Amino acid sequence: MTRHITASIPMITLALLAAGTSSADGFAEPTVSSPATAYVVNLVPLAIGSVFPIDTATNTAGPPIKVGKTPVNAAVTPDSKTAYVVNGGSNDVTPVTVATNTAGKAIRVGTNPVTIAITPNGKTAYIVNTISNTVTPINTATNTTGAAIKVGKSPYGIAITPNGRTVYVLNTLGGTVTPIATATNTPGKPIRAGYDPIAIAITPDSSTAYVISSGSGDVTPIATATNTPGKAIKPCPGPDAIAITPGGGTAYVVCTGGGMAQSGSVTPIATATNTPGKPISVGANPVNVAITPNGATAYIVNNNSNTVTPISTTTNTAGKPIKVAAAPIQIAIAPNGQEAYVIHAPVFGHKQRGCVYPCPSTVTPISTATNTTGNPIKVGPSSVAIVITP
Repeated sequence: MTRHITASIPMITLALLAAGTSSADGFAEPTVSSPATAYVVNLVPLAIGSVFPIDTATNTAGPPIKVGKTPVNAAVTPDSKTAYVVNGGSNDVTPVTVATNTAGKAIRVGTNPVTIAITPNGKTAYIVNTISNTVTPINTATNTTGAAIKVGKSPYGIAITPNGRTVYVLNTLGGTVTPIATATNTPGKPIRAGYDPIAIAITPDSSTAYVISSGSGDVTPIATATNTPGKAIKPCPGPDAIAITPGGGTAYVVCTGGGMAQSGSVTPIATATNTPGKPISVGANPVNVAITPNGATAYIVNNNSNTVTPISTTTNTAGKPIKVAAAPIQIAIAPNGQEAYVIHAPVFGHKQRGCVYPCPSTVTPISTATNTTGNPIKVGPSSVAIVITP
């Protein structure tokens, strides 16, 4: 599965995780809105796209919000006031006011923006522009951009340390990671990773960043204090996504198994020693993972078997697969931990009930208490990302 984005065939990384929040250095903890709103990004190649807001209290979708061309990703400020939608086809970002679900004036960024991360204090959004090889900082108070920050070749993934001090950008063609100091927005010396780095997660204490490189099939731990890479970890065939428990003790690496139709696995890595545990079997072509706020369960999205596998983080055992609709690609969990939301992407000729692209998409809600699904929520067409207000 390629992770390189062009304006004609946009896709999203299914494993980019936003860093958590910290009370250190004056960074405020986010407030939890009640009820939370889930935003589903719907991609229409080279055309005006939309975002569907879902009220998580009732699991109903509101009217679509028009954004820019080919929207591919989104993020919400920690105070839940603004959602920022990245539009890869129009080279801009649309701010959406959460209280009214209205779109503001588009913010111009670099060429082919693909991913976004917001600092824990909510003051700055960083946009990765994969063709111009830059990162654009946006001041969220004024929605104005700062000077573009030069990074490596074909940047894609991004994450910010929970203490808010450093932005890490994955350069897929360079095999490196560029650290950016948020205090000055200056890039540091590139850090060597594996071939084709595609996903990153950072421990809650901000001490270590874990970078998945699909080309070399490994995970590189980076000590954030010195920005030095450690010994590469070989978790399992085809590493593709990663998430870390809220306590920081375990990183879960999702592996496709080396083939789209094969059964995949998830390997737990003990962050204290960086040693991988026994792989846990899941469904076919797993592509995404999310962990409940209490850290009890990791949910794995299996794209080819149309299932979600719950894994107990206490015992590292897989539960009964949860059947969902066709082509699940991403999962997000509500801040109260009571429900998980799975989006489905019947795109680019994927047949669903006789439909060929563009097909209506749905979101499947899952009760985390019982691991049962609710009624599908209609959105679409062609959902590619989901974010939930903190």
